[in-house]
Amino acid sequence: MPDQSFDLVILGGGSGGYSAALRARELGMSVALIEKDKVGGTCLHRGCIPTKALLHAAEVADTAKDSEHYGIKATFESVDIAGVTSYRTGIVSKKFKGLQSLLKARGVTTIDGTGRLTSGTTVQVGDSTITGGKVVLATGSYSRSLPGLELGGRVIDSEKALDLDFVPKKVAVLGGGVIGVEFASVWRSFGADVTIIEALPHLVPNEEESLSKALERAFRKRGIQYSLGVRFKSVEQSDSGVVVTLEDGKTVDAELLLVAVGRGPATQGNGFEESGIALDRGFVTVNDRLETSVPGVYAVGDIVPGLQLAHRSFQQGIFVAEEIAGLNPAVVSDVNVPRITYSEPEVASVGLTEARAVEQYGREAVQAYDYSLAGNAKSEILDTSGSIKVVRVKDGPVVGVHGIGSRVGELIGEAQLIVNWEAWPEDVAPYLHGHPTQYEAMGEAFLALAGKPLHAL
Repeated sequence: MPDQSFDLVILGGGSGGYSAALRARELGMSVALIEKDKVGGTCLHRGCIPTKALLHAAEVADTAKDSEHYGIKATFESVDIAGVTSYRTGIVSKKFKGLQSLLKARGVTTIDGTGRLTSGTTVQVGDSTITGGKVVLATGSYSRSLPGLELGGRVIDSEKALDLDFVPKKVAVLGGGVIGVEFASVWRSFGADVTIIEALPHLVPNEEESLSKALERAFRKRGIQYSLGVRFKSVEQSDSGVVVTLEDGKTVDAELLLVAVGRGPATQGNGFEESGIALDRGFVTVNDRLETSVPGVYAVGDIVPGLQLAHRSFQQGIFVAEEIAGLNPAVVSDVNVPRITYSEPEVASVGLTEARAVEQYGREAVQAYDYSLAGNAKSEILDTSGSIKVVRVKDGPVVGVHGIGSRVGELIGEAQLIVNWEAWPEDVAPYLHGHPTQYEAMGEAFLALAGKPLHAL
């Protein structure tokens, strides 16, 4: 491969990298996208898409088990894990081919190979030097573990969990964040006994506390066990399983231990530090315009401190392309990036929790309303409980929306617009929500905060 020059060189073809490439091409730049594995990155191949396919299969299993509740005679026999795998990989394959075709159609030059940053304008791929007027770093993340806890054997990460060719009878999950509770939800639907181990006081500990408590109640009802507020100490493996010991001396026996304690930035061995890129605990430090310590070099996605979410990476990729083009795009703060946990029930949120709003504005300046899905007809049809909680500044805008219940992730689109556009409940209350939909629960919460509750007392 000969040396080549482009207006923009992007190292990494995941959500952040490929979105930057597509937007830059729309803006007239020549673009090279360097990817050592497959474009689409972790999200498409090992994260968001395959895990959500598993979660949908789990929903189908639960529906089959409960079909008589809806007046439908059906029989749940078993989980055909080979069939589930075929369904999951088929979706990933189709999306991968579509993305490849899109990049080609848009005129993005995709370079297969491991790239290494060698200066503020060059990336080395094999024997070739790829030069860019600007460079974007988008190398993504990897599954982390804890000090002294090695992955291997019966101690697995989320990527290994995806590729299991069996459903474990009993599994322990270390970490009660998004990845941990999603896999716990899947395995429980597939018939496994599951125990989650979380060192912090609640599951999904970064969410509104009322949502965390509601998820814990729902999981307890489903038979998912959990240990909260006690740290992991050690694990012993045998031919038949693992024994996990906690710092309080309690033990958890299981066939497997899934380590789901977060993801680390994939920045080592890429030439970043040698090229003058400043790092902090492995993350690339950037200014508010996502430019690194080296002028003309930008970073996006999981290697930038903050939320490690595919749609955040996607937005940052678009942002950087527009920034380089001189369009001065708007900054979206992490707190106003929507967050969804696709367990059963789902958890969705955007903006400040009530506690954070009180810290920022003061107790007297904050008002919140929690609308129960028990009053929502579509939620009753779906047989889900939960709530939508809206947080506002008194005589001011909505600063947070938080929900729990089946399919509430689909409501976050309206919520993120309201929060990011700093709408007041009084602005939103007059607008209609289709009936019967779960969106009506959002409308009811805004009506209540606007001082004119309809179905709520």
